[in-house]
Amino acid sequence: MATLLKTVERWAKTAFCTSTNEKVAVAKTKIQESEWLAARQRFLWQRLQLWLLLALICLFTFTLRNIYDLYFPLKEFEQLPEAFRTQGLFINLAMLVILIICFSLHRTQFGQRYPGLLFLGSSWSISLASQLFATIKGFAFPDTLGWSLLFLSQATFIPVSWRLHLMSQVGLLIYYFGVNTILGLPTPIPEHPEIYNVTFILYVFWLCAICDLGVYLYDRLQRSDFYAHQELESAYQQIKVAEAKYRSIFENAVEGIFQSSPDGKYITANPALAKIYGYSSAEEVTANFTDIEHQLYVNPNRRADFVRLIEQNGSISEFESQIYRRDGSIVWISEKAYAVRDEQGKLLYYEGLIEDITKRKQAEEALRVFFHAVSHDLRNPVLGTLMVLKNLLANPDSKITISRSILERMVQSSDRQLSLINSLLEAHSSEVQGISIQHQQVQLHTIVEAAIADLEPMLAENQATLKNSVTADLPLINADPTQLWRVFSNLIVNAVKHNPPGLELIINAIIKENKIYCTVSDNGVGISQQQSDRLFDLYYRGNISRNSVSLGLGLYLCKQIILAHGGEIGVNSALDKGATFWFTLPIQ
Repeated sequence: MATLLKTVERWAKTAFCTSTNEKVAVAKTKIQESEWLAARQRFLWQRLQLWLLLALICLFTFTLRNIYDLYFPLKEFEQLPEAFRTQGLFINLAMLVILIICFSLHRTQFGQRYPGLLFLGSSWSISLASQLFATIKGFAFPDTLGWSLLFLSQATFIPVSWRLHLMSQVGLLIYYFGVNTILGLPTPIPEHPEIYNVTFILYVFWLCAICDLGVYLYDRLQRSDFYAHQELESAYQQIKVAEAKYRSIFENAVEGIFQSSPDGKYITANPALAKIYGYSSAEEVTANFTDIEHQLYVNPNRRADFVRLIEQNGSISEFESQIYRRDGSIVWISEKAYAVRDEQGKLLYYEGLIEDITKRKQAEEALRVFFHAVSHDLRNPVLGTLMVLKNLLANPDSKITISRSILERMVQSSDRQLSLINSLLEAHSSEVQGISIQHQQVQLHTIVEAAIADLEPMLAENQATLKNSVTADLPLINADPTQLWRVFSNLIVNAVKHNPPGLELIINAIIKENKIYCTVSDNGVGISQQQSDRLFDLYYRGNISRNSVSLGLGLYLCKQIILAHGGEIGVNSALDKGATFWFTLPIQ
C-alpha cells in the first residue's frame, strides 16, 4: 500500500511539474510571438514611409515625362492609345494625390495602428488607377513595367508579411484577368489583342512568386533573428543580474579577494583586501603592488613558499604570514588560494581569499602568555613553601616545631600566590590585553624584602648571597605591589637559575630624574649583545642549562609589568662581566 501511494505521489508530481513546465513554455512562446508581431508591425510602418516616399519620387518623374511628351512628343508613345497619351498626365497626377494622402495618413494614429491597410491602399491606388481608366476607355492595359516596379520595390523595401504582398498582387490580377475577361476588352496592342498569353502569364507568375518567396524567406530570417536577439537579451540580462549579485558579494565580502599574476602583481582586489592592507580603494592596491614578494611580506621568502606549495598541491589553505600595511605596521594574514590555468595547463594567475587574523594571533599570544605565566610565576612561591616543608620533614626528630615567623611567611606566600592566580584568571576571562594593574601607595623596600624572604630557601640551596641596598627613605610610589613583587622575584630567580652556584646579587634603588631607578646586579657569566637584544621577547628560547642566558617568559612578563606602570626596563651586560637588569618607576 505504501509503495502504491509513493508511486501515485511521484506520478502526480511528475504530471503536475510537466504540466506546469508546459504552461510556462506556452506562455513564454505566446509572449515572444506577441512581441515579434509588434516588432514586425513597427518595421512595416517604418518601411512603408520610406516606400511611399520612393513611390512619390518615382511617380513624379513619370509625371515630368508626360509633361515633356505634351510639348515634345516621344516616339515610344506612338503605339499607345490616344487616350493614354493625352490623359496619362491626369492619371499620374491623381495617383500623386492619392500617395500624398497615404503619406499623410501614415503619420496619424490610424496609420500607426493599421499599417497593413495603408500598405494595401497605397499599392492598389497605384496599380488599379490605370486599370480603371483603361476599363472606362474600353480596353485592357497590361502594364508589365508598372507592375514590375511596384512588386519589386515593395518586396525590396517592405520585406515582411508575404500575405500582404500576395493580397496586393492577387487584387490587381483578379481585376485585370477577371473584369477584362468578363467585359471582353482587348489590349491596345494590335499584334496581341488578347488580355493574356503564355509568356505574359509566366512572366507575371514568376514575378509575383519571386517577390513573395523573397519576402517570405526574409520574414523568416528576421523572425529567427528576433527570437535569437530576444534569447541573447534575456541571457545578457541574466548575466547582468548574476554579475551584479557576484559583484555585490565581491565588493561587500569580509574577506579580501584577489587575483595575482605569476610575476607578483595584483590583477584584481576587492575593498576588503584594500582595508586589510591599509588602502582606501582596491585600485590603489593593484596600482601600488608591483612586487608582492618584497612589498608585502615581512619575510620575503613567503611568496616563494606560497608559489611552491600551490605548485605541489594545486592550492593552499591557512597560509599564515606577517605583512606590512601601508602605514608600515605589521599584521597577520591567512591566505587560501589556488592556481588558475588555461586548457593547455599554462598558469594564468593565482586566485584566493585573504583574512586578517591579527586579533586571533593576539588572542593566541595572550592565551600562551596566560598559561606560561601560570606555569612560571606560580612555581616560585610554591617552591619556597615546598622547600621549607621538606626541610622540616628531613628533621629526624619526630616532633616538629615551627616558629611563628615561618608560619607567617608561609601564609604570606600563599596569600600572594592566591592573589596572583585571581589576577591572572580575571585578566584572561575578561580578555584584557596586557597586564592588569591595581594601583596603591606602597613602599618599594617592603616589596623587595617580601620577594627576598620568599626566595631565601632557593638562595641558600644555590649558595647565592644577596645584598639589599634599597632603603626605606624612598618616596611612596603609586604601583601594584603584587606585580612589582613578580618583577623582583623573576629577576632574582632568573639570575640564580642561569648562573653557577656562589652567585652574588645586589638590589638597589635610587631617585633619578623624578623616577626611581631600580637595579638587580650579579657577577655571573654575563650576556652577549646579540642575546640582550632579544632577551625580553616572548618567543626567544635559549639553552635551558644552568649557564644559559635565555630567560624566556619571565623577562617578557617583567617588561609588560614595567611598561604598564609607565616605566622602562633593560639590561647592561657583557660576557664574563655579570649582568645588571634595570627598570624605572615614576614617582608621580
